[in-house]
Amino acid sequence: MSVVGASPLGLFLLKNKIITDAQLLEAMQIQKKERKSLGHILLKLGFITEEKLTAALSTQHQSPIADLKGIKLDPTIMKLIPYEFIVKNQIIPISKNGEYLKIAIADPSNKFAIEDVKFLTGLDVSVYVAAESEIIDTIERNYQTKDQITQSYKIKSQEGDFLEHENISKAIDNALGELDVDDKKEDEDVIRQIDAPIIRLVNNIFLNAINSRASDIHVEPSEMDLIVRYRIDGILSSVLKLPVKIKNALISRIKIMSNLDISERRLPQDGRIKLKIGEKRKIDLRVSTLPTIFGEKVVIRILDKSTLQLDLTKLGFEEKPLNDFLTAIERPYGMILVTGPTGSGKTTTLYSALSRLNKPEVNIMTAEDPVEYNFAGINQVQIKEEIGLTFASALRSFLRQDPDIMMVGEIRDFETAEIAVKAALTGHLVLSTLHTNDAPTTITRLVNMGIEPFLVSSSVILVAAQRLIRMICPNCKIEHKLPEATLINIGFKPEDTKNITCYIGKGCQLCNKTGYKGRIALYEVMTMKEELKELVLQGANALEIKREAVRLGMITLRQSGIDKIKEGIVSVQEVLRATFED
Repeated sequence: MSVVGASPLGLFLLKNKIITDAQLLEAMQIQKKERKSLGHILLKLGFITEEKLTAALSTQHQSPIADLKGIKLDPTIMKLIPYEFIVKNQIIPISKNGEYLKIAIADPSNKFAIEDVKFLTGLDVSVYVAAESEIIDTIERNYQTKDQITQSYKIKSQEGDFLEHENISKAIDNALGELDVDDKKEDEDVIRQIDAPIIRLVNNIFLNAINSRASDIHVEPSEMDLIVRYRIDGILSSVLKLPVKIKNALISRIKIMSNLDISERRLPQDGRIKLKIGEKRKIDLRVSTLPTIFGEKVVIRILDKSTLQLDLTKLGFEEKPLNDFLTAIERPYGMILVTGPTGSGKTTTLYSALSRLNKPEVNIMTAEDPVEYNFAGINQVQIKEEIGLTFASALRSFLRQDPDIMMVGEIRDFETAEIAVKAALTGHLVLSTLHTNDAPTTITRLVNMGIEPFLVSSSVILVAAQRLIRMICPNCKIEHKLPEATLINIGFKPEDTKNITCYIGKGCQLCNKTGYKGRIALYEVMTMKEELKELVLQGANALEIKREAVRLGMITLRQSGIDKIKEGIVSVQEVLRATFED
């Protein structure tokens, strides 16, 4: 007998002989009509006891069972989640410990509800399973009126209107029920139908991303679906699959918030959204649209200044590289370069340095594309190449503005590099970025761009290469034994292998089963000492410069990773993924 289309719970119960094929098929037929959870239907039909269902869900989802009999809930905890949400999703907030909220849920496969709890409360969630009857009984005993716990979450868009927060699944249901939008409709029809359901849906997508610590939101149309993905700790993961018929309405809403032309679907567009959460928290969203064969794809970069780490001592520097970097940025003139691939945290490092140097007696000028964060006391210029405002032209103008410190978002060409070098040689401190694999390669890259070796050796005072890697989740961190030979091949000294303990994340609810939570930077800081300057004048290649820099005490990216493995905060796999050794 076939059980095609059975849910993971159904297959689990079938595999463990808790129900039969016939019982599962009957429950699945009823589920199609009633749209209830499979467990609820199996209980209603009498095919399974509540105790067996709860035990099965606990085993399947690796979540412990909560005993709710006679429990008295803390009123302050009860107020964290709206009453309607609790009743609909059968969730009980049990207790709070610091930043962790313990909840009991009848259906732990309801990931959307669990995610909603996270951003409703702003807390990490520890999930327990409880019997449906116990949850209903607990609600009846503890919740007297809706007024006791009703709570409103609001977000303010740049148009000035406040939008209420609802749970995502409800917003989707409303949107599907009230909208009928397809590619054949005219733009005016789309505009008329962008009403409350779509507003709430877009709003919830933004809120969920912000509270999930996502750096980017991807809205991607395919032939059959509209996929929403979040980039969290550098890794993309799918969070929503929406019907393709609401594609135009959803994307048009984002365009309206970004002040973009909703009728233009053939060309890429760029815009910004300013959000205000609560009274003080302000967040910028940088929006980019791109036409694809199935419609417009939208990528939204989340710029949350409240989460921006500007303390150089907390970015990931080891002690000696940090001292070298701090010494360099206190120099009155010269060039400091930060290198690495896109998304490696270069801008954060530069902003941290500028924040340290930002004093009333200093004139700081920056040329950026785009300006990601605004800082009081720093003169920031947005590059606009379409009107001739390039990095090179901005730098020329800076030199007539009596600057002390200049930051160039990126050195892309010979002209920009030449002006930056001359500025560094004429009494200015210049900070910039390049896209190279490591610190020594940056020197040869400048030479290959056309800068004379004697100018490079005279102007560059320090190069820092960096990578961002994920940190092990502290909640599910376990020991990971590796052979001694493997550790030596990675770069550990033989004498260190006997005392080192490596760790990995097992995966838990708090880290969404990834084993990782948060990121930290690896740094390779190369100070341009006299020996290195001599090699540059002699035309040495990057490998020769690297060997001499290591001999002079430079800590490589790999060694920086090894140091963090010793500290027990990153895994061997992450370090190997982000670094390589020649």
